[in-house]
Amino acid sequence: MAAVVFDLDGTLIDSAPDIQVAASAVLDADGFDPLSLEETRHFIGKGAENFVTQMCNARGVPNAMRQYALSRFLQTYEGAVEHTVIYPGVKQALRSLKSSGHMLGICTNKPMAPCKAVLAHLEMDGFFEVIVAGDSLAKRKPDPAPLELAVSLLGQPQAYFVGDSEVDGQTAANAGLPFFLFSEGYRKLPSHEITHRSAFSHFDALPALLTGSLRDDTSTQVEQCHEV
Repeated sequence: MAAVVFDLDGTLIDSAPDIQVAASAVLDADGFDPLSLEETRHFIGKGAENFVTQMCNARGVPNAMRQYALSRFLQTYEGAVEHTVIYPGVKQALRSLKSSGHMLGICTNKPMAPCKAVLAHLEMDGFFEVIVAGDSLAKRKPDPAPLELAVSLLGQPQAYFVGDSEVDGQTAANAGLPFFLFSEGYRKLPSHEITHRSAFSHFDALPALLTGSLRDDTSTQVEQCHEV
């Protein structure tokens, strides 16, 4: 059995439409043009504060207004769940992994409050034993600390990370974990430029990929023990 840790936005769920609505409401209140969906997806990945910084840069929001913009964005963001959808096959894959005895967790740069709100809204909160969010620690991905904490709390000797972006790939590399790349999320680089063990475009493929990797990794560990 293994610990399988997932990124959230762009990996398990397409939340960009709700984030776009929350961001555009903040911008509109101060007389700035709304964000496009493409811009929103491009800005997601490094946490809410980084998102708002990029949003403000894109619209020329004065520095003096940015802290207030962040505060209002976070307030709006927490309830932004109505337009978010689960990627096809996600729930089936999670059920399959849990039925096989794997321990599941989330490691996301999304703040904890909107993370829990959207998981509850989508009836996904029961799948995960551990959630490490963007405000759980002082450090965020791609620093390995959040992922390492999630893995430690799950308490399994073998662990894997599943994500959709170069940030997730770098996080896995920094933590020394195998990375599985969901190719249909919010990545900004081509798949071949993101270090990964396997890539997949539909969650139907994930359980078999993880089972194969766990079997190979276990065999390698046994062989190494015999050599010693």
